[in-house]
Amino acid sequence: MKNFKKVLSKEGYNLKKVLSKEVYNLRKVLSKEGHNSGLNAAVYAFLDSDVKIVTGVPGFPITSLMEALGERIRHEWSINEKVALELALGSSVCGERSAVITKHVGMNVLSDPLVTSATHTIGAGLVIIAGDDPGVQKSQNEQDSRLYGLIAEVPVFDPPTPEALYLSIKEAFELSENVSTPVIIRLTDRLLISEGNITREIKSKSKPMCLDKKIWHLTMFGKHQNFHRISFPRMREYAGRSNLNTYKKRGASGIISSGFPTSLVDSIIPDNFSHLSLGIINPLPLDTVNRFMDEHERVLVVEETEPVIERQLTKRVLGKLTGHLPYGIIEIEDIQKAIQNINNDTVARDIIPQTIKERGLRQICQDCPYIPLYNAIKELNVPVAGDLGCSIMTSSPPLSLLDAAFSLGSAIGTACGFSRKGIAIIGDFGLAHSGIAGLINAVHNKHELLVIVLQNEVAAMTGGQQVPDLTGLVSSYVKDTEIIDPQANIDIKDILEKKLESKGISVILARAVCPRY
Repeated sequence: MKNFKKVLSKEGYNLKKVLSKEVYNLRKVLSKEGHNSGLNAAVYAFLDSDVKIVTGVPGFPITSLMEALGERIRHEWSINEKVALELALGSSVCGERSAVITKHVGMNVLSDPLVTSATHTIGAGLVIIAGDDPGVQKSQNEQDSRLYGLIAEVPVFDPPTPEALYLSIKEAFELSENVSTPVIIRLTDRLLISEGNITREIKSKSKPMCLDKKIWHLTMFGKHQNFHRISFPRMREYAGRSNLNTYKKRGASGIISSGFPTSLVDSIIPDNFSHLSLGIINPLPLDTVNRFMDEHERVLVVEETEPVIERQLTKRVLGKLTGHLPYGIIEIEDIQKAIQNINNDTVARDIIPQTIKERGLRQICQDCPYIPLYNAIKELNVPVAGDLGCSIMTSSPPLSLLDAAFSLGSAIGTACGFSRKGIAIIGDFGLAHSGIAGLINAVHNKHELLVIVLQNEVAAMTGGQQVPDLTGLVSSYVKDTEIIDPQANIDIKDILEKKLESKGISVILARAVCPRY
């Protein structure tokens, strides 16, 4: 491992990133042949669990996981996460194991069928891989997918290492079939790129079954009662005995951790500190956790991103809520500082919001074919709703084009709420993902807006995945639909002004080719 002092002396290095990167690259340096990354561990677990289909939506940090499946497992990028889960549920009903791969914000989109599926019951095992983005490297927000386990009442695994990730996926399929609900496995970019030894187990312990249609003998209320009579007790029993939870007693003070931060804790924990590592955090194995707290005078909870475990504990613990640890991403020095303050009930914490100037934000590519269009919009004095595709990069200086951009596919719906006729900028992937519902609503309720679709036929922000061509659908639904080439010798501003002056809804399909793809 490199000398930390030498590394830290180099101009431009961020302390947190260096400490984390150096400690965890140590695994690669020391690794022997046969060691694998977290990404490989997940792929092997799918193969060894006899998964028949994997669905999902691209996005950081999970795009590479779907791509790594290659030709070994049937897989497809779905239009949106709700459809991805619905397809997986259909496979489960017919007795085929399935998986859904999504980033954390995709959990919001698939939550509708997820919540219902727990009491509806399923057939073969179904696992949802939720890729979280602590530190918000490439996302529109920072959220914790583990919370969906509490909302939907389904099991949640939070593995710390590639080996634990492999075992978690294997056991998750077995557990899913035992409790007849989907199972969530939360992972992060650091877990996917970390390395460790994996012992593969090819043989599955059980034979997947189809959905038992006798569940329809019960009312909706009866299904929830049945869930708490059979499924949830089985979840609690599994969580309490799972070997993915490890307990090392070494002193009067202790740390409870889950997920990738467990590896950080293991790398720097003092010899006189005990450590309870939780591989499954919903249902929380309360008997084990309470015993750990009873046996220690001071207990620190280390987890990313929100205090999900911490909030469930009735006895006093230290963590994010007491100021010992920050919200979001956890680094080694955060844990070290918390250990140093283990005897303090609270720690004063200054939260300094990160700025674009400090971090630096990727700007629109200099050869982007839509720059003439963006410049023309900039000259108009109208409110502009953006989306979470490439257009989000026009929100910051020097363009400062967007007034709001809430989620993928939200531009049209947001623009419908403007007090005067404005513009919705949406990518063709955002339109197919969920924006089409906003367009249907806009026409149905006779809203006034101009919709500009950036039609480059790829999801450029996530790797250039193909996008369906909705030209026929849009033009048949919105009478005033016009196709333009933003790089042609045309007066784009004049076109926009005329559309804004007209009544009703206008759509411009701005066709161009992304130079990157």
